[in-house]
Amino acid sequence: MKVVLRQPRQKRIGRIIVAAALVVLVSAVAIHLRFTRQMVLLVSDQFNQEQLTVARIIRKLVENSLVTLEEELLKIAGGDAAPVSDPAIWQARLQPALERISAAGGTEIRIWDRVAGTAWVFSRGNPFQAPPVFGRGHVPDRLPGPGEIRVSRSPLDGSGLDLIMMTPMGSGSRYFFLFRINLAWFFSPLLKDVRSGNSGYAWIIDGQGRFLYHPYTDFIGRSAFDARKETYPDLDFVQIDRIQKDEMLQGREGTGTYISAWHRGITGRMPKLIAFCPVHISQTPGQFWSVAVVAPTHEIASAMGQIHRWLLVLQGLMLFVVAAAATALYLFEMRFSRGLERLVDSRTRALKRSEEKYRLLIESAEDFIFTLDASARLTSANSFTANFFGSDAEHLTGRSLADLLADDVARRNIKAVKQVYATERSVREEIEIRSVDPPVWLSANYMPLKNEAGELSAVLCIARDITENKKLQRHLVTTEKLAALGTLAAGVAHEINNPIGVILGFCDLQIRKQPPGSQAFEDLKVIERQGLHCKEIVENLLSFARDRDVSEESTDLVRCLDEIIQVARHSIEHKAVTVRTDIARRLPRVRGDNRQLQQVFLNLMNNAVGAMPRGGVLTIGVHLEKGSRRVVVRVSDTGCGIQEGNLDRIYEPFFTTKPEGEGTGLGLFVSYGIINNFGGSIHCESRVADGGAGGGSGTTFTVKLPQCPQEGL
Repeated sequence: MKVVLRQPRQKRIGRIIVAAALVVLVSAVAIHLRFTRQMVLLVSDQFNQEQLTVARIIRKLVENSLVTLEEELLKIAGGDAAPVSDPAIWQARLQPALERISAAGGTEIRIWDRVAGTAWVFSRGNPFQAPPVFGRGHVPDRLPGPGEIRVSRSPLDGSGLDLIMMTPMGSGSRYFFLFRINLAWFFSPLLKDVRSGNSGYAWIIDGQGRFLYHPYTDFIGRSAFDARKETYPDLDFVQIDRIQKDEMLQGREGTGTYISAWHRGITGRMPKLIAFCPVHISQTPGQFWSVAVVAPTHEIASAMGQIHRWLLVLQGLMLFVVAAAATALYLFEMRFSRGLERLVDSRTRALKRSEEKYRLLIESAEDFIFTLDASARLTSANSFTANFFGSDAEHLTGRSLADLLADDVARRNIKAVKQVYATERSVREEIEIRSVDPPVWLSANYMPLKNEAGELSAVLCIARDITENKKLQRHLVTTEKLAALGTLAAGVAHEINNPIGVILGFCDLQIRKQPPGSQAFEDLKVIERQGLHCKEIVENLLSFARDRDVSEESTDLVRCLDEIIQVARHSIEHKAVTVRTDIARRLPRVRGDNRQLQQVFLNLMNNAVGAMPRGGVLTIGVHLEKGSRRVVVRVSDTGCGIQEGNLDRIYEPFFTTKPEGEGTGLGLFVSYGIINNFGGSIHCESRVADGGAGGGSGTTFTVKLPQCPQEGL
């Protein structure tokens, strides 16, 4: 009897559950349909806000480009006002500025003589003088004062839309510099690749409502109100006309919708979304443009329609799954929940212990350990790696190897990562980290990491510091070079010394046979001197193969420098280098051989001249450093300077920064040995300017030679 009563009750409960499920399903569908339109409006508004962000970015790019042009104009106008007496000189002076502004649409630079009524035009061709005939709107209504810039309107002439920037030369009001900017060239690199959604684009109008830029080039230069109506007379453009007149031409920012007749070659009636913001051109007088970013609404509508259909299906599936899952959970939860909870808890603790074990092992390692994805971006890193780069693992994650390494090193290692992904095999590569001084060398092993499905999911890199090994290798190579050079020097000396000795011997016999003062006597003396010079050169070669003893010779450093400067001055000044000297007189004699010291100073002077291919100033100064009883010689130039990374290597044999075939790499090495042989020292200081040679760059070599013991202060 109990069973009979229970079955109807269970049926009623089942019907209630089914009815409740149907009510929930119908309610969900109704709610979905009710809020569909609100979702479309919300997505449209979000899309327009994204378009507004794009418009603001374009505004920033345009304003920054105009500021760059204004700074360039003020830079070239900062000197004293002067007429164009020699156009060629002005052309050379303005050529760098022309090249810089050409990237932003600049076509020419003019120097306008307001009093004489003439203007010189400088462009990529030869400069020429032209009458000051400017199109309407090319010249601002009021001329700018010193340090001010006036920006013209944007008149349309035969060559397109132009923009004129004007500022006075120096502090006067007679001569003016003018930049002429082709707006088509100016806007094209900034706007041609702009995309909103799949096919949206950007256009710009000026304060009079004319198109300055539009993908449909027939609109450029025409009124935005008239161009659409004249091209597509069958459509009504009330919405866009209102937006342009009441919003954009008033310098406001906002979003909206309108009906268009053209979109990237497709014609016909189509609604569009628009976002716009003003672009400020100048404050005095106040000028602005307005940039708009537009996209057709069908892109959003098609995407939303597909989303709605899938969302409806998903909601139905979710209701079904939820109902089935709820029933299953109700039946089996009590039976399995406790056992499952104990099993999960046990395995969680074991997994945590395992993770902590391996994390401690990786974090305590003094090696670089990190993982990379297919684009060579770090997905994890141990503490040692993060600390080395002055960061933590969280902030280091997501950065690319290109952000952490030099370009050439990054390219090699990114190639290695891609090779691991392609071959699924380990690859070894070396990493040079140049962001620290001295650079650090690592031996990196890139290994594939696979997931549970056997698919390659990441690349593990374990890199070890091999800087000391690199230093030992370089030292070994240098030692082998010196050994080879010593062997060569010894062989040359052995082969040359014998014939030189024979020549000097026979020369001495012939001198004794000739009467002093005769022509033959003098000629033989010349032969003898040159033979002794050759013998001295051989001795210098032998200095590479044997230890040098400290020299006890002395020389007059002032006379030594005067002689070598007199010999080299003509060839130096022939290369547009000015020689300046500041040599103190009445200096004590210094320890050293006159000829060898001249060899050192001539090498330093030649290096300085080579660093100034476009001319400069070579300064040679000599003074007595009384505290250390040393004579100090400074050789300074205004050349390109020496890179910081090369300063520690300039005294190495065979190291040179000159092009192949123009240097042996032995000049400073020999000079260093000569100065050390005399108990002195040589030191280099160098500055490298951002712009290359000049502009604060240059190198100074300081040579200190000890005073002879017998010389008093």
